[in-house]
Amino acid sequence: MADILKEILADLPNGIISDAAFEAANIVLYTKDKDFFLDNKGMIRDLVSKFKKRVELRPDPSIALSEEKAKEIIQQTIPAEAKVDNILFDSQRSLVTIEAEKPGLAIGKQGALLRELREKIFWVPTVKRTPAIRSQLIENIRSVLYENSDYRKKFLHKVGHRIYDGWIRGKQHEWIRATYLGSGRQVGRSCILLQTPESRILLDCGIDPARTDQESYPFLEAPEFKIDELDAVIISHAHLDHCGIVPLLFKYGYTGPVYCTAPTRDTMALLQLDFVKLMKNDGKEPIYTSDEVKQMVLHTVTIEYEEVTDVTPDVRVTFYNAGHILGSALTHLHIGNGLHNILYTGDMKFGKTNLLDPAVMKFPRLETLMMESTYGGKDNVLPPEQEQDDLLADIIKRTVERRGKILIPVLGSGRAQEVMILMERLIRTGFMEPVNVYIDGMVWDITAIHTAYPEYLNIHVRKQIFHKDNNPFLAPFFKRIGSGKERQQLLEETEPCVILATSGMLVGGPSVEYFRNLAPSDRNSMVFSCFQAEGSLGKRIQQGEKQFTFRDGKNHEIVEVNIEIFKLEISGHSDRKQLMSFVHKCEPRPRKIILNHGESSRMIDLASSIHKMNRIETICPRNLEAVRIK
Repeated sequence: MADILKEILADLPNGIISDAAFEAANIVLYTKDKDFFLDNKGMIRDLVSKFKKRVELRPDPSIALSEEKAKEIIQQTIPAEAKVDNILFDSQRSLVTIEAEKPGLAIGKQGALLRELREKIFWVPTVKRTPAIRSQLIENIRSVLYENSDYRKKFLHKVGHRIYDGWIRGKQHEWIRATYLGSGRQVGRSCILLQTPESRILLDCGIDPARTDQESYPFLEAPEFKIDELDAVIISHAHLDHCGIVPLLFKYGYTGPVYCTAPTRDTMALLQLDFVKLMKNDGKEPIYTSDEVKQMVLHTVTIEYEEVTDVTPDVRVTFYNAGHILGSALTHLHIGNGLHNILYTGDMKFGKTNLLDPAVMKFPRLETLMMESTYGGKDNVLPPEQEQDDLLADIIKRTVERRGKILIPVLGSGRAQEVMILMERLIRTGFMEPVNVYIDGMVWDITAIHTAYPEYLNIHVRKQIFHKDNNPFLAPFFKRIGSGKERQQLLEETEPCVILATSGMLVGGPSVEYFRNLAPSDRNSMVFSCFQAEGSLGKRIQQGEKQFTFRDGKNHEIVEVNIEIFKLEISGHSDRKQLMSFVHKCEPRPRKIILNHGESSRMIDLASSIHKMNRIETICPRNLEAVRIK
């Protein structure tokens, strides 16, 4: 047992604690003494104050009521109006999760019902809101975690030992460096190896979504990267260009923790499983399987915004809202004993959107800013939001009048839900006549995840979701396409409609099939709503190509492009003005800025402007370059 556990036990009455364990950086104490569990007389609070660590007291599993009896008491205690529809027990850790449609009624006034349940069942109860849209994936993830509760408990304890048992590589000189295994002067395949004398941490591990060859993957063969030395993986958000290769790490033998927010865990697992499916459909051997995705889920440690947690002996992490997609996080790294503070933005939006609040700009300390620059060019300035609302409404009105269909290729997470919220508002406020909006691909499943984590959305959408009748994602004109047969029926229908389909760059998924069928007719319209990477089908269409050849086995089809093409500027990335504003308003002011995740010319132009206006050292590393940060 690590010294910190011994020190904690020494401050408590002898024999009162039956077991002490780590849950990653958190410390959990178990007791068989029912009175002590119900009232520890402030001893646990004093331990938290003394050790500055999260310490939790739970009942020993031996004193907990049976799951059957506990479930019966929960159902008797919580009023029927709360509408409890799921009760999940984690027997290894004495935890029970209660899902209710009205969580406030299940919690009781000032937590009275939860306290009553603790006294009756000797489990630690938590209440979560039942998602407005059922997600089979979320249920599967919870099932995997509960079915492997014993493994999870041992794994989290092992992670804690790595954090608290001290230095294993020997502290010599203090230094920090970052090696760019991806995202260096390119959009996509974000992957940065952060090294200190003690720690090896991977910041994101994604693909280049516009490519399908080996160049799509990060440079994991780089000499600096040794998978058996990797301590932790931190994922900023769930887009595949930031998380698509994480399961491959487990295929190569990684068994350590993956840190991210809870919605990021759920969404990235869904997109990775879809990535495997698409590779199979294209006749390719998947680079990993669903088994590796399951392993990733089992090794994921979720962190909430502004929750401080140690990940290695010399690195402490805090997540902040990045404003990009649901659960996207700015990663603040406090390294050493006050040695250096780094902020890695991942992708971010420094402006309020239909879904999210803007990225956070105030931090406890900050010396180095590692910032994305997707829209960093001097011409990359987005128009006002109202202008884009008006444009979309006008495109839909004109296309409906000529009895056409509107195809909007979207990223499954982020852009799709932004467009749904926008469409719902335009129709609800009477700005646009009602029209059916068909949802295809990953969009519906990821929308279900949005309804499961309303606390990550802005206050306006959150309030709508909390009132079921007003939930924007449940508007009657949103229709789900759940099969190839339904897709074909939609294409054969003559009624005008809007279609939201993945992928946003038309590099696979149902959006490609819709394009093949809708492109020849000038009655139809296509609206791009997200970044189009070089080489993608979407980019080629944007650039004006008028003829494409699609192959299906030995057959091939030539498609003429007569569909009307539009670009809707509602990006989840910060534009040039927002990036400059973020640097200017960031508190405290960074001393060094490292740009990544952007086309080379845009990055260099942004770096030059930042340096001229703020007199801050700004660099743009290439892939495989190592940058000494400290």
